[in-house]
Amino acid sequence: MESKRQEISYEVETFVNSISFLEKRIDAYMVLDTMQQVTGDSPTLWESRIIGFGDVHYKYSIGREGNWFRVGFAVRNSFLIFYLGGAIQKAEKKLKKLGKYKIQRECLCIHKLKDINIEVLKELIKEGYDEGFIGIEKYSYG
Repeated sequence: MESKRQEISYEVETFVNSISFLEKRIDAYMVLDTMQQVTGDSPTLWESRIIGFGDVHYKYSIGREGNWFRVGFAVRNSFLIFYLGGAIQKAEKKLKKLGKYKIQRECLCIHKLKDINIEVLKELIKEGYDEGFIGIEKYSYG
C-alpha cells in the first residue's frame, strides 16, 4: 500500500515568493536558509505546501510505505510549523529555552521567528534530521 505523500514539481523559491504576508515570507526565507545550512540538503516542495529536507523511505508493519522528508516546515496563516521527527518528544529541556511556541500533533508551531531563540531551533532541526522517524518499524535514508 503506497502512501499519498508525494513531492510536487514546483519551485521552492516560487512558492516562498507567493506567500502574501511579507513578515511570513521573510521568516520562510530565514528558515529555508537555516534548514539548508543545518541539514546540508536542498529543499523539496511536498504536498500540502511543506518544504522538506532529506529523503526517507518508510514502511509500517501494516504494509503502508512511502517516501517523505527527514525534517521540514510549512508556512500557515498563524504559524510556522516544523516537522522534526522524534526530536520534539525528547526536547523538554531545549524547549524551555526556545521561546514562544506550541506543540500540535508532534509538530513545533511558532508564530514569528523573532519570538524564539534561533540557536535552539537549529539544535532541534539537527536532532530531528539525525533522529529520523519514531514509531516506524523500518526506514532507510536516501
